[in-house]
Amino acid sequence: MAERVVLAYSGGLDTSVGIGWLKDATGKEVVALAIDVGQSGEDMDLIRQRALDCGAVEAIVVDAKEEFASDYVVPALKANALYQKRYPLVSALSRPLIAKYLASTAKELGADSVAHGCTGKGNDQVRFEAAVAALAPELTSLAPVRDFALTRDKAIEYAALHNLPIAQSKKSPYSIDQNVYGRAVETGFLEDPWNAPIEDLYTYTQDPSIAREPTEVVVSFDQGVPVAIDGVAVTPLQAIEMMNLLAGNQGVGRIDIVEDRLVGIKSREVYEAPAGIALIAAHEELENMTVERDLARYKRGVESKWAELVYDGLWFSGLKRALDVFIDETQKHVTGDIRLKLHAGTAVVTGRKSGESLYDFNLATYDTGDTFDQSMAKGFIELWSLPSKISARRDLAGK
Repeated sequence: MAERVVLAYSGGLDTSVGIGWLKDATGKEVVALAIDVGQSGEDMDLIRQRALDCGAVEAIVVDAKEEFASDYVVPALKANALYQKRYPLVSALSRPLIAKYLASTAKELGADSVAHGCTGKGNDQVRFEAAVAALAPELTSLAPVRDFALTRDKAIEYAALHNLPIAQSKKSPYSIDQNVYGRAVETGFLEDPWNAPIEDLYTYTQDPSIAREPTEVVVSFDQGVPVAIDGVAVTPLQAIEMMNLLAGNQGVGRIDIVEDRLVGIKSREVYEAPAGIALIAAHEELENMTVERDLARYKRGVESKWAELVYDGLWFSGLKRALDVFIDETQKHVTGDIRLKLHAGTAVVTGRKSGESLYDFNLATYDTGDTFDQSMAKGFIELWSLPSKISARRDLAGK
């Protein structure tokens, strides 16, 4: 049997042209692998047929939406994962899942290599190849756009020459990646960071400046996992889809950021992640009620490191696995209900309730019935500030 390469196939220009380009450059048969992670508006049967029409010897489609939501997005919610404190890792979360299927499919078919359509400038090349290396170190990773100088102009010419079924032109202004958790837009006029985003960029969110009535929603969590919306039980995938609709209709989740890429350059990115922003806001507030102070403080540092590891393509690293264990431990009591007000591009917590709450009304109240013994505060402050007092005396004596 001829040698094979398994290509992560999106159905777009680069990966469609990449099928023939890989075959010409390596002499190997190309198997196209398309993973459905909830990229709305795409017919996966049509994508499968397109891969075959472009020369793939086999085209495999995997419906991984539920797996993506449960095994990749949910850990990110537990970690309140926001790269540079703003980006909820929309694209970064899907890459290890795709890489997992690349590696397993290559093993099943006896292929000795995998391929992707990334350029040499982006983060995704690292995410795919680092993940494959961690899962199947015997496999070789190929990148036709990067390795074989498959530029956009050459790709369009190749598609036209070979009559490939690609609806693409030189006028397409943006590079777009999307899944059920959100949408990423870059290039075109956005490459000038002074240019403001225009409304045409957005599809997951409505214009937040348009006047509309606020939306109130109650999100229920069980050990950090969203399990109900307004009292109706949901799967993680359903929770994300419902919050995308509710929060997106109020313009929640628009992010415009100059981002530090792993490869060392800064890039300007526009994201839409209505469910991510709303669910993280709710989850963080529930943690405020149910996680003790020192654990919560320490977790915030872990959250930042977790987001960096995922952004940098190290989903399958030992440190990431170890941090997952810590984060899961912090979620044991993160159970309860959070009420959100979605309005004018914001998701604001207006109520919280939990049977695991550490909030004690009798200790917190300033009214009659207060059980906090304020007489203890003076001695506590004396002891707390004693090291500062002693060192200050020493410093003043030395002047």
